Amino acid sequence: MGDHTVQTLRYDRGAVLAGETWRLVTAHLVHADPGHLAWNLLGVLLVWWLFADEYSAVDWLLIMVGSTVAIDLGFLFAMPKLGWYLGFSGVLHGLMAAGLLSWLLRVRDPLTTIVTALFVAKLAWEHLVGPLPFTARSMTLPVIHEAHSFGAIGGAATAAVLQAIRRRQAASL
Repeated sequence: MGDHTVQTLRYDRGAVLAGETWRLVTAHLVHADPGHLAWNLLGVLLVWWLFADEYSAVDWLLIMVGSTVAIDLGFLFAMPKLGWYLGFSGVLHGLMAAGLLSWLLRVRDPLTTIVTALFVAKLAWEHLVGPLPFTARSMTLPVIHEAHSFGAIGGAATAAVLQAIRRRQAASL
């Protein structure tokens, strides 16, 4: 993908506020370079391997939408100084949060609790210290860790709604 295309599709606050609202979706689909794309594809594979059976394809799509909306709203309202963003890592964090929530509700074992605690600790580390050292060195652009938190919140919130719907449907049978 050429530099002009990436510039046209990434989240750009000024352009979004001027009416280029497609950027709120496309920003999560474009990447800075092959390394950035590789990290995100690795994340997709990990989430799929761990959690594919936790939700239906429609549910996963809804979780992605919920994560995307949370990230975009977070950028627009909580981060007015953020000029631009691109990549899928925020949405990946939403998918991970949704998968972990499903495990916590269904499996309830010590390993799930530990993995969830490590995920929360990673998000906390990013807020308190900055990007994890191995990700910071491998990236050619700054890590916008807030996207990870916004995405995780959006993914967990969407998953919680889906879980509540499941419970209500099961109770009515």
